[in-house]
Amino acid sequence: MKTELIEKYFPGITPRQQEQFAALEPLYAEWNAKINVVSRKDFDQLYLRHVLHSLAIARVCRFDAGARILDVGCGGGFPSVPLAILFPEARFTAADSIGKKIRVVEEVSWALGLENLSPRWGRVEQIDERFDYVVSRAVTEMPEFVGWIWDKIDRGQRGTLPNGILYLKGGDLAEELARTRRRWTLYDIAELFDEDFFASKKVVYTSK
Repeated sequence: MKTELIEKYFPGITPRQQEQFAALEPLYAEWNAKINVVSRKDFDQLYLRHVLHSLAIARVCRFDAGARILDVGCGGGFPSVPLAILFPEARFTAADSIGKKIRVVEEVSWALGLENLSPRWGRVEQIDERFDYVVSRAVTEMPEFVGWIWDKIDRGQRGTLPNGILYLKGGDLAEELARTRRRWTLYDIAELFDEDFFASKKVVYTSK
């Protein structure tokens, strides 16, 4: 079953969520044949390297109903599409400056019936809305990233962690994070998921 890996770590998902997660592979296979949104060399590991990796954020912070989450540089919809499936009562905005990638997110979210996800084409600096959390997957170095989005995050707590940034990144991040002059908490994904793929990967968090 396609969703076994998801259900291993999220055993409480509903039949509807199971259907939505199972639909990701054929949907992305169709779009990947037209637009290379997921690396073709690891597409057969879609659920491990893209879906479960995205959901590492959910093991660190569960979003409340009504929480507003911005995914910056969403590409084909990671991490926002898996997170929007898992948290149907939260509200996600998926932003990317590349129009063809946003088109994929639009079509995938429409096919899945994700009414809580709004794709947005354009640079994140042009978005003038406010959010509770910002998520992303290694779009740029952290000092630049923080500069893009810090003034878009409201103080408060709309999940199990105070509002802030939840960023997926790997490797040695000490020097890069130090240049942000923020206090960060690093969560090793290898402590959340058993698979070897996550050995050096982290969820990097700071609060507003």
